[in-house]
Amino acid sequence: MRCPYCSHVDTQVVETRESDEGDVVRRRRRCHSCDKRFTTYERAEIALPAVVKKDGTRAEFDMAKVRASMSLALRKRPVSVEQIDAAIERIQEKLLNSGAKEVPSTRLGELVMRELKRIDKVAYVRFASVYRSFEDVDEFRQLIRDI
Repeated sequence: MRCPYCSHVDTQVVETRESDEGDVVRRRRRCHSCDKRFTTYERAEIALPAVVKKDGTRAEFDMAKVRASMSLALRKRPVSVEQIDAAIERIQEKLLNSGAKEVPSTRLGELVMRELKRIDKVAYVRFASVYRSFEDVDEFRQLIRDI
């Protein structure tokens, strides 16, 4: 590991700790050249499928985009950050378990809607009304009846 202060390549691990959840390893290191200490974090890299958009372009799965769209639908709703995080984790888990290398954006949208329906019905309706691009009030009424 290269020292972030002097760029020397010879560093020593002084202390290693796992996070409480066990998904991150924290390492304290010391540089042999400048004697400064720094911390590194080690976590498993997860390969989520690429998202295929409606126009056929592909993009990497972006958890921040999913969080932003869910947060917008959940704006001013009594839903905790922990509930949002858990919903995003469930979405990621479903994508990983599918084993697919690519997922259509429509499938991702459906997963988000399912999670929103589970945690807050109003947010679900907000998201669905934008996501499904309702053309008339009857489609909107049908969605509400389905809830």
